Amino acid sequence: MPIIRSLQAAVLSCAALWSATVYPASVCEKKSPAHRVALVELYTSEGCDSCPPADDFVRNLYKSGVSPEQAVPLSLHVDYWDYIGWRDRFANPTFTERQYWLGAVAHQRNVYTPELFVAGHEERDWRDGDLVHAVQELSAKPATVNLTLAQDAAPGGQVAVTASATGAPRSGSYNLFFAVYENDLVSEVKAGENRGSTLRHSFVVRQWSPPVPLNAQGRAEIRWQKPLPGDAHAGSVGFAAFVQDSATGEVLQALALPSCSS
Repeated sequence: MPIIRSLQAAVLSCAALWSATVYPASVCEKKSPAHRVALVELYTSEGCDSCPPADDFVRNLYKSGVSPEQAVPLSLHVDYWDYIGWRDRFANPTFTERQYWLGAVAHQRNVYTPELFVAGHEERDWRDGDLVHAVQELSAKPATVNLTLAQDAAPGGQVAVTASATGAPRSGSYNLFFAVYENDLVSEVKAGENRGSTLRHSFVVRQWSPPVPLNAQGRAEIRWQKPLPGDAHAGSVGFAAFVQDSATGEVLQALALPSCSS
């Protein structure tokens, strides 16, 4: 019996060591549905006094008659309001460039905040229920692209996610995008147009991957393995992927995956 127990202890010790050092192939995974999912993009800034209502609208989108299976909201903070006294810590010039690109595709004369897009198309009357209607209408259409998001275990406090796209139409030019977003963010604004306000945000894009073109077979993949921003909370982040027509700005499909990390 002592020898058997010693062998059992040794086996358990080896098993514990193995489980501590070998990562599973995939922690969690999500695939896009058979219908289209709308990408809802908000262009906003903490330096803009007309933006908080739009921030609240996007933060509470899933309470407005829209489900997570119908829409993927993303809040992209632009940097062109930073000069008026408050530097938005979430602002990124890449998001400013993207907003100008969307505006140019839509033949707009200028851009502004807050500005919302559904599947790459501007939605001005978001307060009047038009945005919710646009999302619901889009979700009734069949998908033309399949998306997958898979979060893997990664060492050293990094986040490892693979986004893949398949089945895109053979004609046209499409790009796969990937973003890391964060929920439940709070800012105490000390200056600028929102001075003295407490602003609350969700779906704020914290990291953004350069787009990858889909190949001739309608496929693309992005492998993201980086640490989160130093002030980000792993349990509040999520991942989003979408495929967009590079000529028209139309978003063919979108998908979001909450982080499996706690």
